[in-house]
Amino acid sequence: MDASVVIVGAGPAGLMLAGELRLAGTDVIVLERHPHRTGESRGIGLTIGTMEVFDQRGLLGRLGAYETSGMGHFGGLPLDMGILEAAHEAARTVPQSVTEQALEAWAVDLGADIRRGHECLAIEDTGDGVTVTVRHGDVEETIEARYLVGCDGGRSTVRKAAGFDFPGTAATTEMLLADLRGVELAPRMTGQQVGGGFVMVAKLAGGIHRVIVGERGIAPRRRTAAPEFAEVADLWKRLTGIDISHAEPVWVSAFGDATRQVTEYRRGRVLLAGDSAHVHLPAGGQGMNTSIQDSYNLGWKLASVLRGDAPEELLDTYHSERHEVGRNLLANTRAQSLLVLGGEEAEPLRGVLAELIRHPDAARHLAAKVSGLDIRYDVGGGTSALLGRRLPHLQLATAASPTSSTALLRAGRGVLLDLDDNAVLRRRAQAWRDRVDVVTATADAVRENSPAAGTTAVLLRPDGYVAWAAPGSHQQLNSALTRWFGPAADRRR
Repeated sequence: MDASVVIVGAGPAGLMLAGELRLAGTDVIVLERHPHRTGESRGIGLTIGTMEVFDQRGLLGRLGAYETSGMGHFGGLPLDMGILEAAHEAARTVPQSVTEQALEAWAVDLGADIRRGHECLAIEDTGDGVTVTVRHGDVEETIEARYLVGCDGGRSTVRKAAGFDFPGTAATTEMLLADLRGVELAPRMTGQQVGGGFVMVAKLAGGIHRVIVGERGIAPRRRTAAPEFAEVADLWKRLTGIDISHAEPVWVSAFGDATRQVTEYRRGRVLLAGDSAHVHLPAGGQGMNTSIQDSYNLGWKLASVLRGDAPEELLDTYHSERHEVGRNLLANTRAQSLLVLGGEEAEPLRGVLAELIRHPDAARHLAAKVSGLDIRYDVGGGTSALLGRRLPHLQLATAASPTSSTALLRAGRGVLLDLDDNAVLRRRAQAWRDRVDVVTATADAVRENSPAAGTTAVLLRPDGYVAWAAPGSHQQLNSALTRWFGPAADRRR
């Protein structure tokens, strides 16, 4: 084999996966058809959930200076994200180009082999591995790997070549987007209904303004290239009366509301992550953030199987967990599409939803949904409210030094966090010490309404989700350790 894993696509999903695999010691080749990073801004923000992911891997410092915001929206209706009481706010001035640069630098520092100007032409799953036919320049070659992961976007070559089903609905409308210099526009961060369409303005770093505009009742065009800026400026003036034609376009694009998801995220030795697996209206930047978190879920599992720690069945949990997340993502973006792109007939719906958002429980539910904090995986038995959820950030003190539950995940390993100095618990986990760090600590004051209140120990997967929590039986701890990290060391030998 040339590599344990080949990743096709060096966008956020592919680069996140490459870093995760290298962090776990797995060799990886990333194939990217573009010879250089495009530098296009594309997605412009990181949700609270992705900010937590980046913090858990120590990546926030690689993003440079950025602004955060405590506000969000659902279909253009404002949401105060502070209701979630999370450790982070969303980053609103981080363009996708910066995110990709940070992830690539991290992956390369860890030893990832990133090959730009290499286009995937064909693949073959041989049962024991995957053969990838690649073209770079005038040369074609084959690369052999044990697994292949398609992170190559909505028009994925890997998805098509491997025969994944991709059901859903075609686009019914089109939005035009332009990042502009040399223009001053009043922010319309949550969008605004105007005339026969919808407009939005967001102020980005470096004096750049992003405008998004769409006209209702106009069928999407079949495009083979990005629209001309003149088309964006004409539509903007028609709907708003404001002339932006004098501005300098930095990036121009178009997108629709097509909604599709593959029926399975894994077929044999071929897996999909990110936009290769799901496409939808890019409402609130959820697509890029969900893509990054797809890879965050897959990376440690794939590395564990390749090391021989866990059986191949662990990879099935990637589909069962992330397909459900993708399905819910498509549902909420379709709902937002109706609110954003609907005409006067949608006004009663907007009114009712605006009333509901005034209620804290409803606002909290929607805020958690668009920030990626509503996820709960099926991790097995137990009664703790933490099971299957992310562990809230906890400030900790160990015998050696202060730390936090977030910092304990930097190495990308499992963590058994003992908050009750329980020697029996620690002895039970000894047989997994090669894969799970056992840490005894005390936690700073935990809010009474926190799901972590009263918890005396937690088993964290490498992605920060709780696989077991005490009070809970030690037998359930053994089962959780075996399910997520493979057999105990003595049994594995």
